[in-house]
Amino acid sequence: MGEPNEIGKHLEELRKRILRMVAAVGIITVFVLTFHANAFDYNGVTLYYPTPEPLDNIAAQITVMMKDQLIPETVQLIQTAPGQAFFAQIYVAGLLGVVFGMPVIVKELVGFVSPALAKKEIQIIKSITIPAISLFIAGCLFSYFFVTPYILEFLYKYGEASGLVTFLNVIDFVTFVLQFLLAFGISFQLPLIMYAISASGMTDQKFWRRNMRYATVIIVIFGAIITPDGSGITMWFVAGPMIALYLIGMFIIERQDRQIATLKS
Repeated sequence: MGEPNEIGKHLEELRKRILRMVAAVGIITVFVLTFHANAFDYNGVTLYYPTPEPLDNIAAQITVMMKDQLIPETVQLIQTAPGQAFFAQIYVAGLLGVVFGMPVIVKELVGFVSPALAKKEIQIIKSITIPAISLFIAGCLFSYFFVTPYILEFLYKYGEASGLVTFLNVIDFVTFVLQFLLAFGISFQLPLIMYAISASGMTDQKFWRRNMRYATVIIVIFGAIITPDGSGITMWFVAGPMIALYLIGMFIIERQDRQIATLKS
């Protein structure tokens, strides 16, 4: 009778932690959909303060910013059905909820899995928590400023070459951008995942170099899956940075292993 009770306790704990994660993301999402960010200058620095404004909310401001920064002048952003702009704002607010709620999400996940892990594994997870959040944000920023604009520009040139005027649905646009933000936010975790696996003793430091060719194939396939066209060119906007991240992770692991070997000798 004890085992079902233990399972019930674990499920109850999981439920509470999921509720806390959902609450954190939900509060941030509602805030972004309810308030407007007003800019003001303080000693030459631009700061913002929120005021209630559900229609012209922060998500709407970000959507306008994305349109101005990512869409070429020849492309018109439109909505083809009532409510599409609203749902696009929900998508944007949801992503911001996940990004800014990430500390709570990571804290709750680590707290749930900690009892099943060894002390060394818990220390590894705790040591990479802040870097993981930082890399997720860095991946989103990298995608927004250095990848997504060039992919969009590249794809729209097909229409310009044919003398076409491009109209882009707001839902399709926001979904496209958020897809790449999430993909890069997650893919930027690659060096940390490699480090955690090696530090836990599951692999040796030579594992990553031995399997580099297989990793490259998997990364290229991943890039081909999440890119929207079949040209074989845009997938390298995704695969290229991921291969670089793999190499960075491999060199960090090998360097750390050499340092440990030097200290032991």
